[in-house]
Amino acid sequence: MERFDDPNYMPPPPRALALGIQHVLAMFASNVTPAIIVAGAAGLAVGEKVFMIQMAVLFAGLATLMQTVGLGKVGARLPVMQGTSFAFVPVMIPIAKASGVAAVLGGAIVGGVFHFLVGMFVIGRVRKYLPPLITGLIVLSIGVALIPVGVQYAAGGVWAMNNKPEIFGTLTNWTMALVVVFVTIGVKFFARGFVTSAAALVGLIAGYLVALAMGKVQFDNVAAAGWFAAPVPFKFGLELTVAAAVGFCLMSLVSAVETVGDISGITKAGAGREATKEEITGGTMADGLGTAVAGVFGGLPNTSFSQNVGLIGMTGVMSRHVVSIGALFLVAAGLVPKIGAVVASMPTPVLGGGVIVMFGMVASAGMKMLAEVRMTRRNMLILALSLSFGLGLKSVPLAVQFLPDTIKLLLTTGLLPVAVIAFTLNILLPEEQEAQ
Repeated sequence: MERFDDPNYMPPPPRALALGIQHVLAMFASNVTPAIIVAGAAGLAVGEKVFMIQMAVLFAGLATLMQTVGLGKVGARLPVMQGTSFAFVPVMIPIAKASGVAAVLGGAIVGGVFHFLVGMFVIGRVRKYLPPLITGLIVLSIGVALIPVGVQYAAGGVWAMNNKPEIFGTLTNWTMALVVVFVTIGVKFFARGFVTSAAALVGLIAGYLVALAMGKVQFDNVAAAGWFAAPVPFKFGLELTVAAAVGFCLMSLVSAVETVGDISGITKAGAGREATKEEITGGTMADGLGTAVAGVFGGLPNTSFSQNVGLIGMTGVMSRHVVSIGALFLVAAGLVPKIGAVVASMPTPVLGGGVIVMFGMVASAGMKMLAEVRMTRRNMLILALSLSFGLGLKSVPLAVQFLPDTIKLLLTTGLLPVAVIAFTLNILLPEEQEAQ
C-alpha cells in the first residue's frame, strides 16, 4: 500500500525521478537569482558570476541532503528543499558594494554558525511556545509575502520590471505563465494515476514547449557552459566585518523562523500532524550548517524553500527520498554547468506560472493550520495585529523610513514582525474560554 504521507516512503523509480525533478524546477530560478543580484552588486566578472551561480546550485543540493538524509542530529529528515535565501539579499547588496564578496561570505559563515547554534540550543526550548496559531500565522504570512514574487516572475521577472518595463507584463509573458497554471489545474483534477502527482511538472513542460514555439527559449548559455567545474574554497577570499556579522546573525533569526514555519507546513500539508521537536531542531541546524559550509566555497546563505512546501501540499507526496533525488540533480547541475544551463533556459514567465500556484498553496497550508485553532477573541486579536503589522509594513516600507537601517530591514521582512508579535502576545495574553 502506498503511504504518501510517510517521509520514508519511496515511490517507484520513474515516479520518484519525475517528482524529484519537479521539486528542482519549482525552486531553480529563485535559487540562482540572489547569486546573480549579489554578483552584479559586487561588479564580478562573467566567469566569477557563473562560478557563484554554480555554487548556489551545488550547495542547495548538498544542504538539501543534510535535511533529507541527515547528519547525526542535523536535518529534519523530511522533504525539505533548501536553496539560496532571498531574505539576506537586502543585507548582502550594501555589503557587496562597500566591501566586496569576501565580506559577504565572511558574514555568511558567521551567520551560519550562529544559525546552527540557534537550532541546537534555542529553537527546541521555545517549540512549546509555537502552537498551531503561531506556526499557522507564520506559514500563511510566508505564502502571502511570496505571492507577489510569483506574479513578478509571471509578468517577466524582477530584472525586466526594473530595467525594461516595456517588456514587463506583456500578453506574451502572461500567455506562457497561464498555460502552466491551466495545464497544472487540468492535470491535477481531470487526469488519473501518477500524472496527477506530477501536475506542476507537466504544467511547466507545457509552458516550456509553448515558449519554445514562441521563440522565447535561448540555448546560447547551454553551448557556452562547460562540462565540469569543481568547487574551490575561498575563491573570492574571506573578510570578517562587524557590520556583516551583525546583519547576517539578525537575518539568521528571520531564516530560522521561516524554517520552523516551512517544516510545520510540510508535516501539516503532507501528513496532517504537527512537526516534532527533533524535526524542528534538526531542520534549523541544517539551515545553519549548510549556510556556513556554502560560505567557504563561495555560496550564499541557504534556507528552506517555501514553494516546495506548497508543492508537497499540492501533490500530497511527502517522501523525503523524492526530494533527495532532486538534491542529487542539483549537485550534478552544480558540478556540470551544462545541466544547470539547460534548466536555466526555461523562461522566467514559465517558472512564474508554476510558483504562483505553489506560493498560493503555501498560504493555503497556513490557513488549514489556522482552521484548527479555536478562534476566541484573544486568538483573533493575535491574528489581526500580527498580520496587520507584518504584512502592512512590508507593503509600505516608507512607513518606517526614519528608523535605523537594520531595524527598518527587519520590520519590513513581512515575516519577522508576524512571528515576534504573535509569539509575544501568545505568551502575555490570558486564555479565553468562550468562542466568538
